[in-house]
Amino acid sequence: MPAMLSRVIASQTETGGLRVLVVDDEQSITDAVATALRYEGFETREAATGRLAEKAIDEFRPDLVVLDVMLPDLDGFSIARRLRDGRQRTPVIFLTAKDATEDKLAGLAVGDDYVTKPFSLAEIVARVRAVLRRTREDEDEILRFADLTLNEETREVWRSEEPVELTRTEFDLLRFLMLNPRRVLTKRQILDNVWHYDFGGDANVVETYVSYLRKKLDRLGPSLIRTIRLVGYALREPEA
Repeated sequence: MPAMLSRVIASQTETGGLRVLVVDDEQSITDAVATALRYEGFETREAATGRLAEKAIDEFRPDLVVLDVMLPDLDGFSIARRLRDGRQRTPVIFLTAKDATEDKLAGLAVGDDYVTKPFSLAEIVARVRAVLRRTREDEDEILRFADLTLNEETREVWRSEEPVELTRTEFDLLRFLMLNPRRVLTKRQILDNVWHYDFGGDANVVETYVSYLRKKLDRLGPSLIRTIRLVGYALREPEA
């Protein structure tokens, strides 16, 4: 296998297709940073204004945002504060020409790192990896899918920033689905992993609890649990 191809495959395995939004009003910068990150296995999207960034955050749901401070409409600090105030904490690396000490302190108060221009692409990639590694280690107990957030430690669930009250079994069912996103799970697999029946057990109980869980989740957004006829169920993004 060619050395370059081996490096790309290794990078993609390490990053796991993590999503990074790059926001800057200089297209040459967004293009360069996004290209460098894609080469390292990240999935990227670009935005040139604060408003477009907010729209991309809602649609793309990035795992990290590389964010310019000085944008044509909104300043990066305001966007970072909104991300920090949300239930789903999204790390931010500021990328800016503002290199005064007070600017750096203001940025680090609401963001996770602060890089001044000019910069090297290798440095940006390294900092993205470091911030993601640190923040993801801190949030190992958090599961996320689409607009769902599940905290395994506190056994709390939110959808679109709204709390969802679940019974113990409903929580365990959702957790199993979120641990296997997009995968078709049979009723037997669900029964074995949620109810822990190694033998026997009525598979109809799965249908009943999927129905309970659907009703609670669907009140707050499009349906995420799909019925796969004659097979089972899958947790999937809403259909366009």
